[in-house]
Amino acid sequence: MENKAHAMAAGIFVVLMTVLLIGLASWLTRDTGKRDPYEISTREAVTGLQAQAPVRYRGVDVGKVASIGFDPKTQGNVLLHLEIDRDAPVTGDTFAMLNLQGITGLAFIQLDDHGKLAPRLAPEDGHPPRIPLKPSLLSKLEAQGEEILGKVDEATGRINKLLGDENQRRFAAALEGTSQLAKHLDETVTQRLDPALAAAPATMQSLSKSADEVRKTAADFDVTARRLNGKDGPMDRLAEGSEALSHAADAFNTATLPRLNRVADETSRAVRQLGRTANGIGDNPQSLIFGSGKIPPGPGEPGFQPPGASR
Repeated sequence: MENKAHAMAAGIFVVLMTVLLIGLASWLTRDTGKRDPYEISTREAVTGLQAQAPVRYRGVDVGKVASIGFDPKTQGNVLLHLEIDRDAPVTGDTFAMLNLQGITGLAFIQLDDHGKLAPRLAPEDGHPPRIPLKPSLLSKLEAQGEEILGKVDEATGRINKLLGDENQRRFAAALEGTSQLAKHLDETVTQRLDPALAAAPATMQSLSKSADEVRKTAADFDVTARRLNGKDGPMDRLAEGSEALSHAADAFNTATLPRLNRVADETSRAVRQLGRTANGIGDNPQSLIFGSGKIPPGPGEPGFQPPGASR
């Protein structure tokens, strides 16, 4: 009888603990805030997404996926019913993406926006507002997978063609040519460059001597230039001589030249007078004897009278 009483007591205790645990779980998982319904209609695959999956707005939990079904309005589309906190900034600029939770393979809804100012989404005709779903990175990779594989296949074909037998022979020939070129360069360095480098010290010594001679010549030229340009030097004396010559030229122009001009004028007048006298003598040579007066007629000339004849 006592065993039955202990068993009944244990059963009642288990039932009570089960009820308490269920109540505690319900209390811990209850929704304390107000949530608004939203929908997502998409043709993208929602692999890994389940009901009660979290909805996050830039990493912050703002709701959950209420249910997953098919869109009766658009054939082939998947319709997601969401419940999102009323305080979440869901606007016309908001979009959704399907992301994976680590390596579990489970998916969740990630909400984001472009940072533009937009009004809050509102119901249309009594239906919950719809949030657009953008393809995730994995979806983009799946969509472009065939193209990527085609390019990989094309690149593989080009590599195989590049590494073909003919090209390998060409590569071998090119490597052989490179080897011969390296050998030729080594011989050139050994036969020509090394002797040139060996003669370089003597050449440098000769250049150094030439440089010393150039410096010595420059020093001598500098001394000569200093002597020429020094005080009472040739350049100074030449300047003084030039100045004296300039003064002499000025004196000649101001005093001697006018006198020479006057002498030249007088000489010109005398020459002109002498010319007139010579012309007169040429016309009347007797003027040298009888003077410049009237000359009496000679024998045989009209009016000639012999000396001693009466008039």
